[in-house]
Amino acid sequence: MKKSNQEFIEKVSKIKLLLTDCDGVLTDGGVYYSNKGEELKRFSIRDGMGVERLRKYAGVETGVVTGENSEIVHRRVEKLGITEYHPGSRDKYLVLKEIIHTRKLSADQVAYIGDDSNDLEIMQHVGLSACPTDSMSMIRKIASIIMVNKGGHGAFREFAEIIIYCKQKEK
Repeated sequence: MKKSNQEFIEKVSKIKLLLTDCDGVLTDGGVYYSNKGEELKRFSIRDGMGVERLRKYAGVETGVVTGENSEIVHRRVEKLGITEYHPGSRDKYLVLKEIIHTRKLSADQVAYIGDDSNDLEIMQHVGLSACPTDSMSMIRKIASIIMVNKGGHGAFREFAEIIIYCKQKEK
């Protein structure tokens, strides 16, 4: 194995928590409105399986840090058994620092996947960052890994599988 590949696997093997944005990562970024307000968001079932597989095969928990405060997202997070949920987060880096402190982690033990300008700072302060292929260019420039899949179409799952694979390789 090339040295750079081994270094990457070692970096990934440190990850204990994968944080994600919601809209644009777990969803396609679209929202459907009716006269009653926000009604629907599209989530990928495969991304949900990624949450379960991370927990089961890699011992990695998942958290959601989002600027939105939506009942729909809350229900999805509950269904997936995600306990690290931070809706309405305007300063995601501050949330990261709180999570690291509370969970007694170091920044290199946290991964983050985001897609837009409000994810920029948090992505610069974690051990590993990723973004969907359809992310904003400023995010693609700083991400450790750019996924092949788009947000809401398996990008989270793709990142989860990379983490699972590297953690199993490390054993």
